[in-house]
Amino acid sequence: MGDYQFHWNVVFNAMPQLLSGAWTTLHISVLSMIVGIVIAIFLSLGKMSDSKILYSLSNTWIEIARNTPALFQIYMAYFGLGAFGIHLSPYFAVFSALVFINAGYLAETFRGGFQSIPQTQYSASKSLGMNKFQVYRYVILPQMFRRIYHPLTNQFVWSILMSSLGILVGMSELSGETQRLQSLSFRTLEFFIVAAVIYYVITKFVLFSADMIAKRIFKGDI
Repeated sequence: MGDYQFHWNVVFNAMPQLLSGAWTTLHISVLSMIVGIVIAIFLSLGKMSDSKILYSLSNTWIEIARNTPALFQIYMAYFGLGAFGIHLSPYFAVFSALVFINAGYLAETFRGGFQSIPQTQYSASKSLGMNKFQVYRYVILPQMFRRIYHPLTNQFVWSILMSSLGILVGMSELSGETQRLQSLSFRTLEFFIVAAVIYYVITKFVLFSADMIAKRIFKGDI
């Protein structure tokens, strides 16, 4: 690299496109986490259910999501479904794959959180006249989320970083925009260094925000 000449002005001129890609990365990660959390709650309850059907469906989802590569999920959503006439845009293919994976991983995290809550909490809540929905809404879920907050934050960071695989199906997130811009300018090293810095800033911002939220909601007691 002794004779390599850096040309940062090319990257700085393309910063609006890079930031647009970063925004796509952030909001697809946020949306996939929100949907994944909702599905994961039902998967974890299904995994703990006495119903063989619910258990089997939940366990199948979790096993596939946790034991196959993220790249496989994205390819199946984009190319696999296309073979059956279901054509998703790169954005929705990556979104669907991230939801599938997030739900599978979080389901096991949530199941551990649910099982860590003493059974006396359930019986005591019911003795107060609460129905099953109220027991989970006001007693169980708040405690569960407190206990799994840090793993939940880690999954969010993982989702942000894994969204970079969208580059392989032509999605214009941060990595995709970086690849496109460097192919036009041939300043590969400069563009990917800046992209790495942006990813670092995004993840640090997420971790800082999560810490602030924890201190405000949980009073730092997690």
